[in-house]
Amino acid sequence: MNFCFVLYSLIRNFVGKEEMSNSYFQFRQFTVHQERCAMKVGTDGCLLGAWARGGERILDVGTGTGVIALMMAQRFPDACVTAIDIDAAAVSQARENVAASPFAARIEVHQADFTTFPSPFTLHQYTSIISNPPYFADSLQCPDAQRTKARHTTSLSYETLMAHAAELLDADGEISVIVPFDSLQRMESAAALAGLMLSRRCAVYTTMRKPPRRYLLAFRKSTIPSIPKEKQPCSPFMQRIGESLLIGSPEYHTLLRDFYLKL
Repeated sequence: MNFCFVLYSLIRNFVGKEEMSNSYFQFRQFTVHQERCAMKVGTDGCLLGAWARGGERILDVGTGTGVIALMMAQRFPDACVTAIDIDAAAVSQARENVAASPFAARIEVHQADFTTFPSPFTLHQYTSIISNPPYFADSLQCPDAQRTKARHTTSLSYETLMAHAAELLDADGEISVIVPFDSLQRMESAAALAGLMLSRRCAVYTTMRKPPRRYLLAFRKSTIPSIPKEKQPCSPFMQRIGESLLIGSPEYHTLLRDFYLKL
């Protein structure tokens, strides 16, 4: 069965059919509108937002609708979140979603190109960087320029993402990403070239009878986190390199139950 169809069906069931048809998603604590965004809310972004480690200063690269920034703000009540996107329409939509949320005072949304980051609003390094990066490298580009910018690595290569993240992370910081199964080696190689070490990896399956379709990855400058484990809201089964997650499993429900309405 097509992976995108499986993810679409799962989100529709867990978030609600009405929200899907009305081009918005009603989560437990916030609503995400998406009619002006090239990349809609999907399981990839939701998994990343529920899995990534946070901290006091969080940067969401390629925020789109703002869903990951909102999830991180919900999970980390003491965090200040900066969300950036290169697309003006996405930035406008994300700002509206943030403004209507309970976390508006702690999230800033800016139009910015990560390849020329930092900017006047970047005054410090980050404890956590999160990105659901463009994933098509060599495939035919979409005629829709907005979707091409959001989906193709011509707008942000893995090498650029990791190199610049290494500059912006603080000494104990961590960057978390989600990539297709066939991009695992490319992303790990890009991180290694940037001097970042793999600290966590989770293979995401739609069925255990087939290879994983996605990988959640986390990289850091140091392999020893300075944040006590009890302050890191992360499921125990995802603490070590090489762990796995099955879509629709009890562990999957546990990871997302604070966000999806029907879990």
